[in-house]
Order: sequence, then structure tokens, then C-alpha cells
Amino acid sequence: MNDFLVTVVVPTFRRPDLLHRCLTALCAQTLAKNQFEIVVVDDGNEAGTADLVCSTAHRLGLQISYLGQPQRRGPAAARNRGWRAALAPIIAFTDDDCVPQPGWLEAALKPFKAGASVVTGRIKMPLPNRPRAYDRTTALLETAEFVTANCFCRRTALEQVGGFDEAFDIAWREDSALQFAFLRAGIPIEPCPQAILVHPIRPAPWYTSLTDERKNRYDALLYKRYPDLFLERIPRYPALVGMYYGIVGSALITIGGTITGSKPMVKTGGLSWLLLTAGLLAYRQMNQPVEELPQNGLIAVASPFLSVYWRLYGAVKHQVWYW
Repeated sequence: MNDFLVTVVVPTFRRPDLLHRCLTALCAQTLAKNQFEIVVVDDGNEAGTADLVCSTAHRLGLQISYLGQPQRRGPAAARNRGWRAALAPIIAFTDDDCVPQPGWLEAALKPFKAGASVVTGRIKMPLPNRPRAYDRTTALLETAEFVTANCFCRRTALEQVGGFDEAFDIAWREDSALQFAFLRAGIPIEPCPQAILVHPIRPAPWYTSLTDERKNRYDALLYKRYPDLFLERIPRYPALVGMYYGIVGSALITIGGTITGSKPMVKTGGLSWLLLTAGLLAYRQMNQPVEELPQNGLIAVASPFLSVYWRLYGAVKHQVWYW
């Protein structure tokens, strides 16, 4: 029989250095080591990660279990496997690229003693010395209502809602889906700003904001699952999205005019596209160094088409229209 108060579930995928940093931070917790366990769920199912977990557990004196996923299924499925294998009545979720501060677990357990079912902690995301637009967007995670990189749930609450929705098979909107499931079930979520972890912003190629546009397809799924909560709680940036649709629409008018030989259509569509794209570039370039102008120009040209494509893809796939 164990006396664990809490199980920490850490999904990971091919980031051994970051995982090691996370596990080292968990070793520094003020909560006694015999009061918590760690379950690492490896979505890459790699022998090197298993060896790292085993050696780290031995060296740091932590109780760590390693679970390798037979195939990659995303963080939602990994977290589900983790909490279902947990031995403690309270589950803490964090990610392999996060650094829980020493009092993280001890602070989060206090609301549970008063009867809490779900608790959300505070995330700090320090900006680099010269932050890019992508960095500033990523840092908005600090203000999110509920982030599964820093949340704590009674096992009974997870069982009541069925855990994470595994249809969200990448790291996007799976946290909102769990939050909305709790709210729909009438399970309150209590903030605990004293439960702090640091989520460093990782260096990323300049085109990451373009590849990230594919995440937009999951907004349609979240809207279909929870339409009222989606409209109430998910920021939709109507001005920016409207600009995206305007740019795509202008381009289509220009192409249509070119095909039909209509000079007014070409002139109107082309001018509208140019003005809207210039406005988007000015928005992206705001407070950015001049040397980032070329890449921001490419992003301003390409991102509206990628964003609209993935939004429409999600709407068609899930047979739902949303703005």
C-alpha cells in the first residue's frame, strides 16, 4: 500500500534534455519525496527516454514510472494513460518543457484539503531579450484560464468527465476541452496562483507561425463539442480573422478577373489584396527589428491562406460552421 498524496503525469516526446530538466525540478519540491510519484508517458516510445527515466529516478531518489505509448497519439491520450495508471487520488499534470518551482506541489495540495476538485496554477513565460511576434503570442499562455501544463484534478473528477478528449490529438485545445467538460459537469475549477511553474519559450524557426496555422482545424471541433462555452471563453480576434478572409477574398477576385479578362475585378481585387496585406505586415512588424521585415513579409503573404484553409478544413470535417 502506498501513501502518495499526488501523482505527477508528464507526457513527453523526443525531448530528453527538457524532460531531464523537468524531473530535476520535481526532485527539488518541498513536498516530501515519499508523498508523490511521477508517471512519464513517452509518446515516442524510445529506449533512450526509458533509460533516462530509470537513471534519473535512481540518481534523484524519485518514484518514477515509465510508460511507452505503442504509437504516437498526442498529449491528450498520453495524459489519459498516465492518470489511469496513477496510484494517488490527486493528479498533477505538467509538460516535459516546464520547470515546476519548489513549492508547486505543496501549494496546489492546500485547496484540495478544503474540498477542491480541480485546481489550476500559475504559469510564467519569461520573454527573451529580443522577443519576436511569435514569442509574444506564445507568452499569452500566461493569461490563459486553464492550462494542462499546470493543473491538478481529483481522480474522481477525471473519471466523471472521461478524462481528456483524445480527438484533440496535438497540443492544441485539448486543455480547453477538459476545462469545458468540467464546467459542463458542474465541477468548479479553483485558481491557485501560488502553484507556480516556469514555461520557458523555446527557440523556434521563423516559419513556425505558419506551420502552427494547422491548429485552427481543432477550433471547429471544440466549437462543435461546446458551442456556448467556446463563444464565451475562446478569444476569436474578429478583426484579424476578418482581415484574413478579406485578403483571401481579394486574391480570389483578382484570380477570377484574370481568368475572365475583367480588368475592374483585377484592379479592385489586386488593390484590396495589396492594402490588406500591407496592413497585416505593419501589424506583424510592430515593435520588431527591421531585419525581421523579410520573414514577416512572407508570413503576412502566406498566413491568411493557411489560416482560412485550416479553418474551412475543420468546419467541413466536423460539419460545423463557426466564426
